[in-house]
Amino acid sequence: MFDELFLAVIVSFDIFLAAAAYCNSGIKIPLLSSAVINGICAAVLGISLCFSQFIGNYIPPSVFRVCGCAVICFIGALTIVKSIARTLVRKVSERGEMSLKLGKSPLALKLYLDDTAADIDHSKVLSAGEAAALALASSMDSAAMGISCGYDGISPLAASALTLICGFAAMVAGGMAGKKISSLDHDLSWVGGILLIVFAIFVN
Repeated sequence: MFDELFLAVIVSFDIFLAAAAYCNSGIKIPLLSSAVINGICAAVLGISLCFSQFIGNYIPPSVFRVCGCAVICFIGALTIVKSIARTLVRKVSERGEMSLKLGKSPLALKLYLDDTAADIDHSKVLSAGEAAALALASSMDSAAMGISCGYDGISPLAASALTLICGFAAMVAGGMAGKKISSLDHDLSWVGGILLIVFAIFVN
């Protein structure tokens, strides 16, 4: 159960940061939208774990373990790079040396640089559809993690249930700590990357 809980905490960390960013921007996340976000993240993780267990029947466990560890470490490193990129963009923009114009850019790119970009209509309320877009964008890491570590006896049902619970807790915590977290000079998503690498090396 420890592996499932650790996995759920890692998946929910991005939800925590997103909730903090939305709170700081004055964007409300209704209960339905919160349920959509957490439901999609939990479902994606559960499905990817099931898929991993299926393909694990045709691949030697030793090979799967090495490949899974490598993939999760890569995702962790990519998350750290994303965090650094967000921090640099924020600092350069604050100095007035650069102006970001992402009006016609793909939503995925906007969300990569700014979690609050999911509020497409600028209504300051995240609709269920906008929440789904945010969840799908942030669930790519969850899918890769599930596919990479489902061979190791992790229960898809338990992992999904814990992700759902941790996700709602992350929403509440992010809303409470929103201004404090978002006012920092550095993007904190790198912490999630570190957790992924730790999971891959010491847990997975």
